[in-house]
Amino acid sequence: MRREAPKVDSDWMQVDTFKARIEPIDTSMIRQMHALTVSVFWPHRAPDLALALGLGSGYVALDQIDRLLSTAMGFPSGEDFATLGMMVTTPRLQSHGTGGRLLRRVMRDQAGRDLRLTATREGYRLYEVAGFTPVAPVHQHQGVARAIRPPEPARGVSVRPMIEADLAALRALDLHAYGAARDRILDGLLKVSDVVVAERGGEIEGYAMMRKFGKGRLIGPLVAEQDTVAMQLAAAFITAREGDFLRIDTIIASERFEAFVAAAGLGVFDTVTDMRYGRLRRATSGPMTYAMAMQSLG
Repeated sequence: MRREAPKVDSDWMQVDTFKARIEPIDTSMIRQMHALTVSVFWPHRAPDLALALGLGSGYVALDQIDRLLSTAMGFPSGEDFATLGMMVTTPRLQSHGTGGRLLRRVMRDQAGRDLRLTATREGYRLYEVAGFTPVAPVHQHQGVARAIRPPEPARGVSVRPMIEADLAALRALDLHAYGAARDRILDGLLKVSDVVVAERGGEIEGYAMMRKFGKGRLIGPLVAEQDTVAMQLAAAFITAREGDFLRIDTIIASERFEAFVAAAGLGVFDTVTDMRYGRLRRATSGPMTYAMAMQSLG
């Protein structure tokens, strides 16, 4: 049986020697959010934060002179699933409970849904106490892309730019791999991404997106049914961006795919943990998620 979402306290809280208040997050706070993410060494640009704000909702904690202390957001997909993300707290207050208060507030908003989040080392204990269960490691690969030998194509598979007629197949692949229909999120990503698909015999069996993010560009989401096709999709972007800074957050247990990405100059920079609250929704067979859209979006 699903646990109920935690009860939420008032909009005011005691933080260290002062009081803070909780307010809904909105786009007027992007500048302050950017300063907050910089303080914890996240690479997000203002446009990356604007994209997140356009796809979800959440809360901020502000002190009595309106300084931003903490943020947390939820990104629902349908009536029964959501990811949680953009959970950031200023370093000097990370042990004072602001993050926990906002987490409870967002969980209340998403009550009744299965939840997923990506936990940093600093946040892992907080989410574990809240009832989240670890699922798999997420490896943040990044670096300057270098020349690689493209993989031998899977038999009969070609990679090409997406066209509008591919959209229904792309949504179906993503639904299976992700475990929920995230049409609104996909629509938001499609507006700012280059997209390629893997086609075999007229059928679409994989896709990948790439967009500007952080220090350069991010490859993801990437969905495929086998390593060779996933490598073909990634290679389409990597070879086109030789010399550029690229990032790809992998969540699949595939030594072959990870080795290919690393050989392209994208070494492991950090490792975080995919966690769930409720049912396991991510596919473990058939088309699977090789790379995430963004750690906050899954």
